[in-house]
Amino acid sequence: MKPMRDVMQRHSGRLDVCIVGAGAAGCTLAKTLAEGGMRVVVLEAGRWFDTQLDFVNDELEMLGPLDWDDLRISSGNNPLALGRTTTGRAIGGSTVHFTAAKLRLHPSDFRLKTRTGQGADWPLAYDDLEPYYDFAEEFVGVSGPLDYPWPGGPRGMYHQGELPVQAVDQLFGKAMDTLGIKWRMTPHAILTGAREGRAPCMFYGFCVNGCKSDAKGSALVTWVPAAVKAGAEFREECFAYSIETDSNGKAARVLYYDSDGKEQAQEADTIIVSGYSIETPRLLLNSATGAHPQGLANSSGVVGKFLHCHPASEIAVRFEQPVDHFVTPPVGILSQDFYENGADGVPVGYTLNRYAHFPIDFITSFISENRDLWGARLHEVMDQYTHWGILAAMCEQPPREDNRVTLADQTDQRGIPVAHVEMSYGDWETKLQASSRAKMEQIAKEAGAQEILYTKYADHVLGTCRMGTDPTTSVVDPYCRSHDVPNLFICDGSVFPSAGAVNPSLTIEAIALRTADHILGKPIQSSDARTAVASKS
Repeated sequence: MKPMRDVMQRHSGRLDVCIVGAGAAGCTLAKTLAEGGMRVVVLEAGRWFDTQLDFVNDELEMLGPLDWDDLRISSGNNPLALGRTTTGRAIGGSTVHFTAAKLRLHPSDFRLKTRTGQGADWPLAYDDLEPYYDFAEEFVGVSGPLDYPWPGGPRGMYHQGELPVQAVDQLFGKAMDTLGIKWRMTPHAILTGAREGRAPCMFYGFCVNGCKSDAKGSALVTWVPAAVKAGAEFREECFAYSIETDSNGKAARVLYYDSDGKEQAQEADTIIVSGYSIETPRLLLNSATGAHPQGLANSSGVVGKFLHCHPASEIAVRFEQPVDHFVTPPVGILSQDFYENGADGVPVGYTLNRYAHFPIDFITSFISENRDLWGARLHEVMDQYTHWGILAAMCEQPPREDNRVTLADQTDQRGIPVAHVEMSYGDWETKLQASSRAKMEQIAKEAGAQEILYTKYADHVLGTCRMGTDPTTSVVDPYCRSHDVPNLFICDGSVFPSAGAVNPSLTIEAIALRTADHILGKPIQSSDARTAVASKS
């Protein structure tokens, strides 16, 4: 069988839709719009990987190929690491190397400002996304427990049986039972049964380095094949650097460098930016002209502002016996018992889960906060690698205006200004990290911990082009259409007014489905209708 890229339809001339970025949003949009009869092209800065030929089950070998390692500037009191944990660079985007945890926001997450007085409310509700959550979970094949007690699955049921509980999950789960903490296996975009040419999970454990069995439902093996079948074109290694408007104020063309480094222009009736929360504002700000002096779609001055992430705390727990925590997908059991009251005086919270690291990731994750991890001590910890289990807490951060993405003075190899990312934590996230660490330590000791190591980090950059109904305080409307430019849409994690405390990919896909239906003029109103469509896809 020929590779998909070799049988893909090639487009020329002005198209119906040009999408910048082939991540969770861009691939979902491409599939839905192409199936709706539109001529679609997707420009992606990264490569098109072959899961069988390009992914190897070797941690060292896979360091680098999936990362966005171009120059970026990171500053603030809590500067973000700007490699793999915050950005993808591939057809499929970050989903190629994500952990596959597939979680829904809670209904309360859409009303952050109303509940807490901080941040902003979404201009839509959980019910508006529910049918799209249903469809996305069915389409990618989400596995999870039938009695999942938090928002998830159409009417609480997943389409694939949950991943099995591992030995280390059992140790932590028993401790949580004793402490009265409710837990379940995490819902995953990972098959537990064969489906349409994709094998079930083989428990290689290399989810964050690509999945050779195609069990992991990345956009690369789900939305992309369906999009290509419907006639969408994906152009790899194409870097978009500006969007030009016409005399009527509409987005006219995307300027980009192709895989040969040549400057190209793609005209389209509708342009959608799906570059995620750093590269999306970078592109818009780099598109400044006399007509748009602050950058494209930025009359509000909000583009790049209100960046937020998921501050996380993590502990490594050494047990007396080997627990082989790595023989499993990275995320195991979870609890959301602390989702809305994670610390005293803080009206938001965190998701707690069992996690896994391969050896290089394990030691580099913990070495920064455990300064005695060198020499003989380092060897001692690594020699007992199989005895360690890991707990992690993903905390919510309220968006603040001074956490932002701007253009730096420095430029990349093409002479394009790079992103300057500023991040500082406030009182809430500082308290949440401390409180979650204390709770995880309590669980670890109950589980029989012999030793505990600590670290903290940040996941999932969101915001910077927030969604809203007021053009003076937001960038796009509830359907991700720019307030300023009528045929320009921004659809990715950058439109999130708030983050909740869950992995964002499922919500990004749900928003993209809703946006695509709006563009097509065919919104689907019910969960039953969406699920029926999914079962035939």
